[in-house]
Amino acid sequence: MAFESLTDKLQNVFKNLRSKGRLTESDVKAALKEVKMALLEADVNFKVVKQFIKSVEERAVGQDVMNGLNPGQMVIKIVNEEMTALMGSETTEIALQPGKAMTVIMMCGLQGAGKTTAAAKLAGKFRLKGKKVLLVACDVYRPAAIEQLQINGGKQQVEVFSMGTGHKPVNIAKAAVEHAERNGHNIVILDTAGRLHIDAEMMAELQEIRSAVDVHQSLLVVDAMTGQDAVNVAKEFDEKVGVDGVILSKMDGDTRGGAALSIKAVTGKPILYVGMGEKLSDLEQFYPDRMASRILGMGDVLTLIDKVSASIDIDTDKEKEMASRMKKGKFDFEDYLESMKQMRKMGGLSGILGMLPGMGTKMGDLESVIDEKQLARMEAIVLSMTPQERRNPKLLNPSRKHRIARGAGVDISLVNRFIKQFEQSQKMMKQLPGMMGGRGGRKGKFRLPF
Repeated sequence: MAFESLTDKLQNVFKNLRSKGRLTESDVKAALKEVKMALLEADVNFKVVKQFIKSVEERAVGQDVMNGLNPGQMVIKIVNEEMTALMGSETTEIALQPGKAMTVIMMCGLQGAGKTTAAAKLAGKFRLKGKKVLLVACDVYRPAAIEQLQINGGKQQVEVFSMGTGHKPVNIAKAAVEHAERNGHNIVILDTAGRLHIDAEMMAELQEIRSAVDVHQSLLVVDAMTGQDAVNVAKEFDEKVGVDGVILSKMDGDTRGGAALSIKAVTGKPILYVGMGEKLSDLEQFYPDRMASRILGMGDVLTLIDKVSASIDIDTDKEKEMASRMKKGKFDFEDYLESMKQMRKMGGLSGILGMLPGMGTKMGDLESVIDEKQLARMEAIVLSMTPQERRNPKLLNPSRKHRIARGAGVDISLVNRFIKQFEQSQKMMKQLPGMMGGRGGRKGKFRLPF
């Protein structure tokens, strides 16, 4: 996960600051020296790091902080505020044309940055907001680029405009805009061609499209895993073509995250979205304050709440019915499958825990405990049951369990253990009101066994 190494190092620095009752100027400078090294190792631009440390030090080395009741916490607060300012302070939206006017968005970037996928992800977001979107296949060079856009557009239920590979991208863009005007599209997204590196031919093509078509927003897609190279790419694209905003792809990968902390400060262009996975729904709006909290190990509860709101698609009556069934200990394997489905929509158990405050430095330990493969085996066991068995686990006799084990491709002992744990959890859910200190119940610890 992005920033994991940086978060661990910063958490250790802050732990030392919190442990001191009083802070001296040398304490602050020593801590900031460690912060500086951590940022440089995360591939943050050197000039950005230098200015960041200077800004924090100017605010932290003062009477109000040094003589405060909790000086360590005050320094952490300053670091958080300065990091948020570094990434843009405020969330920036893609500027759309007012009213029903059509907005043309040109996607650009190097080959392999995830531009075509980002275009489809963005189209899906606009469609969910009630916009009529047209994706345009302007990449006539990369093999299967048009087919990829058509497949992803189909998944997002968005129309894709294509003229094949026998036309110039500028002519495709012009024809697409005319098609959009005739058919009432209010968002047009041009998926342009990339190159392995920046060259004059690519820049000339983008400039030609901008001259021929009224492009309202030019969005640059950069690979977060390229670190400072992503910043250099953004700077050059902005100088030669003009960039209105940046989408950082592959932020879920094993990246040091320097690009996210450097791009706004170096180019002045805001990060609009970050790609957090391969699924077409894995595009998150970029919130500088939330990202700063995530980097500093303070969690990201607001994004978690957004994910929960977006993923839960059951109606209120069904929700009440499930809650009632859980209280009565009637939570069955069908309910288990539904809960697994909702959890997967939110990025899996490790993804959810990673957004909780204080979990940043523990994620390495948690990942060894949370075995996603084991959870997949449990789901396979449930899927190998008949609908009747899922709704009534009492039907599960030895012969049925053997059949389920063969269907799930696991040992019978795992099936027996899983079913036993599930029965225990049912009993615990029935006792939950009492365990939470309810009237007439006994107090105790509540823990799901799986």
